[in-house]
Amino acid sequence: MTALNGVQDDLSSSGHFSPGTPRSAISYRTFAWLVLFIMAAFLLNNYLTYWQDLPGVAPIFGGEANADGAIVWSWVQLALYGAAIVWAILHVQRTRTTTLREDSKRISDINAYLIRAMFWAVLIVGIVDAVISFLRVEGLLEAVVGPDLAADLGRSQFRGGYVHMPLIGLSFVIAAFTRTLGFIWLALLVVVAELLIVIGRFILSYEQAFMADLVRFWYAALFLFASAYTLLEEGHVRVDVFYAGMKPKTKGYVNAFGSVLLGMTLCAVIIVFGMGGKQNVINAPILSYETTQAGFGLYVKYLMAAFLGVFAVTMMIQFISYFLDAVADIREEPGGRDHDVHAVQ
Repeated sequence: MTALNGVQDDLSSSGHFSPGTPRSAISYRTFAWLVLFIMAAFLLNNYLTYWQDLPGVAPIFGGEANADGAIVWSWVQLALYGAAIVWAILHVQRTRTTTLREDSKRISDINAYLIRAMFWAVLIVGIVDAVISFLRVEGLLEAVVGPDLAADLGRSQFRGGYVHMPLIGLSFVIAAFTRTLGFIWLALLVVVAELLIVIGRFILSYEQAFMADLVRFWYAALFLFASAYTLLEEGHVRVDVFYAGMKPKTKGYVNAFGSVLLGMTLCAVIIVFGMGGKQNVINAPILSYETTQAGFGLYVKYLMAAFLGVFAVTMMIQFISYFLDAVADIREEPGGRDHDVHAVQ
């Protein structure tokens, strides 16, 4: 709210923005990077607490520890939040000449990289897991990889930890060398997967659980991962008769307040309530490598629970970028985007 209140502080006595007020620009940028770094600290602490069995920060405030461990680890985890705050402030101070729109684009580019990596992850994991499931259901897996490895691949913890996770890591490497988000290709693959189900069922009289799982896996990723990219491209349809007739500065106010009060708040609620405890809706399936009841289906149900976390994180990052761009519109800085393209009147 401090950052939003600062928008009003930039108004001169005549009711117009004073051009070129670097101090206020720094305050907006500091707010944006603080949200970004604190979220990163929360996600890191979530990993340390529930994957590495550290006690978490709860014991410091009188809560129960997640696991046995010295209280010093709780203070170390709490210090991560302090480090995130300091790092965010120092980053902004070192880049004082960076404009709001430049920062907005930089944050959006970070988000685009994350989404590219997630696209490659669901693509590669989906194909590899489908091949493994096909070989298992047809009784061919043991002949291909041997009885011991075949038995291990039938366990979700093994397939998730030793097959899926390395493939996800590889996806981040691939994303660093590609510049396409691939949503069109993922949509095409969903159609192809559905077509194979139709051909298999009605022509070849062949259908297995993993085939439908693959469609759901890819379609869920397409829907949730594309949301942040759609926000970036102004692809979300605005059914608002008032917004369409507003001046660019007024639209900036609407987008800035909306990004914080509606967008960032919603994403924060999803992240906190989904990852705030070991049994929460996002953490629980991931920690147990949860699978469907179909024994020969894909072992990716736990990843589909993680999709909700990916959605919240990427949308949070994009709303931060959107907020900075909106404040730049309020300040009438050059280089703004046309927000009318997808408005419905």
